[in-house]
Amino acid sequence: MNHLKQLIGLPLVLVAILTFFSVMTSHFATAGNINAMLHAMAPLVIMSCGMALVVFSGKLDISIGSIAFLSATLAVLLINDHAVPPILAFLASLVAGIVLGALNGFIVVVLGVNALIATLGTMIALRGIALSLTGAVLIPLPTQVARLGNLTIGPLFADIVVLVLVVIAAHIVHRHTVFGRRLNAIGNGEDAARRIGLPVDRTVFASFVLSGFLAALGGIVALLQVGAISAYLGRGMEFTAVAVVVVGGISLFGGRGAILPGILLGAFIFEAIANGLNQMSANPYAYQLITGLIIFLAMYVDAMQHRRKAAVRTRR
Repeated sequence: MNHLKQLIGLPLVLVAILTFFSVMTSHFATAGNINAMLHAMAPLVIMSCGMALVVFSGKLDISIGSIAFLSATLAVLLINDHAVPPILAFLASLVAGIVLGALNGFIVVVLGVNALIATLGTMIALRGIALSLTGAVLIPLPTQVARLGNLTIGPLFADIVVLVLVVIAAHIVHRHTVFGRRLNAIGNGEDAARRIGLPVDRTVFASFVLSGFLAALGGIVALLQVGAISAYLGRGMEFTAVAVVVVGGISLFGGRGAILPGILLGAFIFEAIANGLNQMSANPYAYQLITGLIIFLAMYVDAMQHRRKAAVRTRR
């Protein structure tokens, strides 16, 4: 019932936001602007899908922004300094994301470090490595490679198609596979999942690997959109992804929520607010205030639902 309420409530919130900015600005509701918003939020949506898979198990991965940065850095250096063909460089970037995700999984599962602490450490360390490799300066991609960021398929940017495919794939993995059901079971009670014989460690490890892979893919998309690697790539993306996950109705306590439509609606709400406020020439700090309030309300609702669920379990 709570999930149904969220599925109804999120679209209503989005409709209210779209209506407000459509009235207040002249270009917000145009097809071109909607297309631009979907294009802009593609990296965030892709990375949020990976975050969501980890969150379903009751864990957090706040290193995704740094994984995106380091993986994209690897691709740029391979292309610019070693004349590696772009397709091979991007494949190497994805492999790097998988390896870094596996590193997080190893620290959490094998070494037994709390997921938040573990990924906080890798977040700082991986960004430091990437900054050392780039010298914290802007490194542009070759022009012919940078053009891929504006590639279109019909009226849509190519990365919007990638966004849709990733969301659908992540939704199927979560909702229609044994792996996804195990994630929910672990999120609803890791000890209970162990007692019934579920491979908890292997499942959690795999969720971090998938998160690393999708972080690297999001980093590639962000890199192509900008056409260069910079010290700002992926910075703060981990916290924005957490916000998207929570606002999208996925519980940070694990075991509840859905990627589709939650992630899409959550990301679009934030992008619509940023885009609308920009068109209104609003105070740049207004976005932080509004999004902060939305995140607080979403987390408060999530906490209340968790308390009610825990109270029901206690009574039983």
